Amino acid sequence: MEATLIILFGAAAALAIFVMVRRREFGARRKGADLYRYDGSPNFRDGRFRNLHAYTRKPPQSPGGRKARGKKLQDLLFTGGTRRPPAPLPVNRDGLSNEGDGSTELVWLGHSTVLIRIDGLTVLTDPVFSRAIFPIRLFAPKAFDYTRPFTVDDLPPVDIVLLSHDHYDHLDYPSIRKLSEKAGRFVTTLGVGEHLKKWGVPADRIDERDWWQSITVGPLTFTATPAQHFSGRSLKDGNQTLWASWVLEGTSEKVFFSGDTGYFDGFKEIGERLGPFDITLLECGAYNVNWPNVHMMPEETVQAHLDLGGKALQPIHWGKFDLSVHAWDEPVERLTQAAADNGVSVVTPMVGQAYTLTDPLPREPWWRSVGTPETVIDDDSAPAYAEARTQRT
Repeated sequence: MEATLIILFGAAAALAIFVMVRRREFGARRKGADLYRYDGSPNFRDGRFRNLHAYTRKPPQSPGGRKARGKKLQDLLFTGGTRRPPAPLPVNRDGLSNEGDGSTELVWLGHSTVLIRIDGLTVLTDPVFSRAIFPIRLFAPKAFDYTRPFTVDDLPPVDIVLLSHDHYDHLDYPSIRKLSEKAGRFVTTLGVGEHLKKWGVPADRIDERDWWQSITVGPLTFTATPAQHFSGRSLKDGNQTLWASWVLEGTSEKVFFSGDTGYFDGFKEIGERLGPFDITLLECGAYNVNWPNVHMMPEETVQAHLDLGGKALQPIHWGKFDLSVHAWDEPVERLTQAAADNGVSVVTPMVGQAYTLTDPLPREPWWRSVGTPETVIDDDSAPAYAEARTQRT
């Protein structure tokens, strides 16, 4: 009897896993000859996309060895502490309804989602409006509480959806499904279009680009530029799609959007070839000294901005999801300090707040009014990271 129950339980578990991995949210799967569709790309080898450079920065050894690393994993999975704000984050609802005066205008909607009005067109980057960002909701990271969260229905008509890569916190199935009826074009990287087509976006509205390739939409030019990251939505599709940063060039202004990336020399090349930039939208959050090659520390975000030749810097990839063990507001606090030390102009709009590049930029530390609970996770400090970086360089 016991053996039969074990067999039935195992079969049920196997069936559940099979059903889950077949869910549409996991996206398209390539196999066989279809894996080599992008053989013409210099960034594609043996069925996978590659970074420009091999990972060269080794994470520092955790004090205490395996036991300390085990505590890190325990903190990531089970510890709350300061990783989530103690109260709902304030939201400005006027930004999306503001018609503006024709100047380039930006509205941060949390994480890496930014609405950009430029030259009469509306661009939306990496739209994620779901409360949970993984098909298996029980294990999905949950969005922070906002006083009045946005939905796709709140958006004005969108001309171009700009996508950096296919990770769940950047490519959100429910959001894409709704935007397929609301947005005009989808500009993305090689391979990501297969997900979009599976989710109902017509192929003639999808434009895929490799690094350094451009597409012109009306008065705007979008150029996919290198990033140092990875891709995949399941255990078997790692790096089958490309990841990228993007340069958005209008008639008079340029915007840099980082997507996800570690710090690498590619920023200097992008700045030399396509810069300078009126504003850089750079990732600052979900970092850790144990994965230094695929996400930037706040101090590196500032350095990337300097490499790019940016005039103003807006940190993104923070303020919405708990994806690492640092405090929820640590990214922006460390970044503003590093920016002040390096004479960098930082833009810190509230979620939903519209601003233009010609008017005084929002710089208020609004997040401090939310407060931070007293429970603190023993995370890597900025000095410890700086010391590790000095050793690597």
